[in-house]
This record gives sequence, structure tokens and C-alpha cells, in this order.
Amino acid sequence: MTDLTYDTLMDDGSHLGSERARTENKVILDELERKKKARSMAVPTDDNRVKARLREIGEPITLFGERRVQAADRRDRLIYVLSQINAARGDDAMHVDEDSSSESDEEAPPQEEEFYSPGSLELLESRRRIAEYSLPRLDLSYDRAQKRVAQQRIDSKMDLGRVVDIRKRVFADVKKFANLGSQIGDERPISQVRFAPNNEILATGSWSGTVKLWNVPACTPIRTLRGHDDRVGGVAWHPQATLTQEKGLVNLVSGGGEGSVNLWSLDSDSPIAVMKGHQDRVCRVAFHPSGSYVASASFDTTWRLWDVNTSKELLLQEGHSKEVYCVDFQIDGALVASGGLDAIGRVWDLRTGRTAMVLDGHVSSIFSIGFSPNGYQIATGAGDDTIRIWDMRSLKSLYTIPAHLSNVSDVRFFHANDLYFIPAPPPTSNDVDMDATDADKSNDTSPKDTATLLEEWKYRSGLFFASSGYDGLVKLWSADDWQLLRTLSTDAGKVMSVDISCDGNLLASGTYNRNFQLFAPEDV
Repeated sequence: MTDLTYDTLMDDGSHLGSERARTENKVILDELERKKKARSMAVPTDDNRVKARLREIGEPITLFGERRVQAADRRDRLIYVLSQINAARGDDAMHVDEDSSSESDEEAPPQEEEFYSPGSLELLESRRRIAEYSLPRLDLSYDRAQKRVAQQRIDSKMDLGRVVDIRKRVFADVKKFANLGSQIGDERPISQVRFAPNNEILATGSWSGTVKLWNVPACTPIRTLRGHDDRVGGVAWHPQATLTQEKGLVNLVSGGGEGSVNLWSLDSDSPIAVMKGHQDRVCRVAFHPSGSYVASASFDTTWRLWDVNTSKELLLQEGHSKEVYCVDFQIDGALVASGGLDAIGRVWDLRTGRTAMVLDGHVSSIFSIGFSPNGYQIATGAGDDTIRIWDMRSLKSLYTIPAHLSNVSDVRFFHANDLYFIPAPPPTSNDVDMDATDADKSNDTSPKDTATLLEEWKYRSGLFFASSGYDGLVKLWSADDWQLLRTLSTDAGKVMSVDISCDGNLLASGTYNRNFQLFAPEDV
């Protein structure tokens, strides 16, 4: 009997060395080799050049039945088609034709160089104003960034026992949140809810295309704003709306599915201005802390910056390979963060136009993004059911929270407003000490208690945040050790949005079943 070797085994028709098996193995190996070479293929990154290349080789730009092809998907198809052509020719080197290669080498900038796009004089002036607003200045002691940094220095020197005591007090209040009531808000799902700065009005945007204003906590309607032809994706209040901003001026902004961004006053049902420019649905909008600018995120893979005073587009910012879903400003106004369906978040410096940080870690679409009041931490909620906490000082992810059983739809930090700080009440004792001296009576006040409460109030800002998910739950989390504090159930399968009032006494959620809920501590 002949010895069994690899060669004899391959010649034996009863084993895997049959002609059919060899053919199948060769096809598999050829396909693996084709994919390996395709990864090193040089193809254009500009979408217009990708379209031109597809035309040259006789391929359709958009396949039949496709509603819309994204640039990244079109480029992937070009790579696949070119790799198939080269494999059929038997080419060893996977490359495009010499004309395209030389054109790409001549026109494409080196990877190390930064890419710049021309901007308008209005954009230049707005960058200067944003820089003046955000950068600390020695001649202005009330600068936002300077005050924030000074407060952080005070907090860092606080006694550990005092920090523990404040945390216990704050988290004890957070754990008391309970359902206060529910109200049907519209005919279609409520996409977003946002409290006004005075905590007395709640704005709701819905898929019916309307924005409604409600008295809270009474949940009685105030006004219905009509101006969108498609679903409303996002609403945001002017930082001074309902406080110092006049009712006839811009107090509210909304973005719609038809691609427009509308500015609203509080004394009219029609928009003050309609800003058009997006080529697809607008998902989320945000007001700059100065109140002079608005950012909008859209399905056209861009986010844009608008001038509120002139209603003009200042900046069209690309950078995401898929739809941009959410956007938020840092409290100082220097930075803006965007999150997209490409599972990538980006932090942009508005003063220079450069990317300050890339938030790369989620494995599914980012649906919500929010800056902490401390200015350097960011929370992102995504379709992978997690919340990631990012630190701009270390340029990396600090913590990953397995937050919900389904998509995390919204994330909101608690931003305390000093206007709603409640000082210590005066002594209420009816007992009078006849032997007390005038000095003793003068000391029988509460400046120390008021200072203690103010210290606690300032430390409370950003100490917890809320999240909503498609599992029908609203959750409250600590923002220092990222632990779950409270879980609130709603009467819906999907919670679309959540917000916390700036006095910390109310929490609102908007749901897919057309209503919104209010939550409050049991003792409020």
C-alpha cells in the first residue's frame, strides 16, 4: 500500500483533493486575495470624482431602487468594481489607471497637511466675536470661562468630608424623583422636550411638524407654533428667553424634516425667520451661549452655524461620513460637539474651525451629545445602548455606561442657574433670650448657612445627568462615579427625549406614544 502523503491525499478523489474541492478552494483564496489588494487600492475620496470614475467604467452612479447613496457607500462600490476588473485582467497590483493616479497624486493634499475651505467675512467676524465671548480677559472679572475655572479651583480645595456630605444631600434629592403627571402633547410622537430658562414653560416638538408651549407643572397649553412642513427634530431656547429677552425677539429655534431652521418669538404663531440651506432633514438644533448663533445638525452629513441677527448661514461644516444627528455647545461658547450616524463624534473649535477631539468608540449611531457644565467632559448616547463619558483634557473616553436596553435617545446634564438659588431662611424660633447681648443677637442670623448652601448649589451643577432610551425608561446618573441613582418608568415603549429644569425641581420626558411626562422630587 502506498504511503499516505499530502500529494497522494490531494490525488485521491475520495478526499478533499477532488477537482471540485480544489476549484472551491481556489475561488475562496482568489476572493480573499482580491479583498486584500482592494484595501490598498488608491481611489478618489471626493464624491464628484468618484461619480466621474464610475461613469468612465460604465457603472451607474445610483443603483436602481436606491433612494439615496451616501458618498462612503458609493466609494466602496467603486473599490469593489475596480477590484473585480483588475482581478479579471489578472493584474497583480491593484491600482486605478495612470491618469487617475497621477491626478490623485497632484490634487490630493498629503495626509499630514490640514484641509482648509474658504470662508466668508461674516464667518471671520463671528469667530472673532465668539473668541471675545469665550476667552478669559483680565479686564472682565465676570467672564464665563474665568468664573468656571475659578469655581473648579475652589471645588478642588474643598474638604473631602464636605464633598461627601454634599454628594449625599444632592443624590438623596435625586433619588426622590417620582412621576408627577402625564399629558398628551400631540397627534404624533414627541421628538424633543426642553424647559425654558425660567422653568415655567416647556417646549415640545413633534413629528406632526408643530412646536407647542406648555405651562408647567400645570401642563396647560400656551401656544402652538406652526411653520414646518415635516416632522420637528429639535427645539432649543435662547439662553435669556423668558428672563431678559423680550417676547417679540427670537426666543426659540426649531429644525424640521423639510430642512429648514425656524426662529420663533413668544408673541406670534408664525416664525420670525426661516433659515434654509440644508439639503435634508434637520435633526437637532442648539443655541450658542451668547444667543447670537444657532447650530443645526442634518441628514445631509453636515452641521451648520447660523447668525441669529441676520438669519444667514455662516458655516457649512463637513466631517462626518454619514448623517449628523446631534449638536451641542460648550458652556463657554468656544467649542461645539457633533455626533453622527457614523458612530463618530467630533468636537470643533469655533474660534479656529479646527477639530479639537474625535470621539471614536461607539459601535453604532450617536443620537445624543451633551457638554457637562465643567466644560471639559462630554456625554454621548448611542444606538449601542451605552453612554460614553469623554474627557477633553486627556482626549480619551473615561467611562462606558451600559445605560439602556435599547437606543439611548437623549442625554442631559443638570445645569444649575444661580437665579434659582434659595438662601437659608431666617431663624423662626419664638423663644426670646432676655439675657442675650446685642452682639449675640447680631450673630443670630444665617450668613454661614447661606454661604454653605451656595457652596452646595454651585457644586451641584453637573453632579448628575439624565438619560432616556427606547426601553421606555428615564434614568438618573451620578456624574462623578457614573453610578445609577434612579430609574423612572414611563407609559411608553420608547422615550424620545429628556430634560432637567435649571432649578433641579422638574424633569420632563417626551415619548413615542405622543405624550410627555413630568417628574419631581416627592417632597416638592
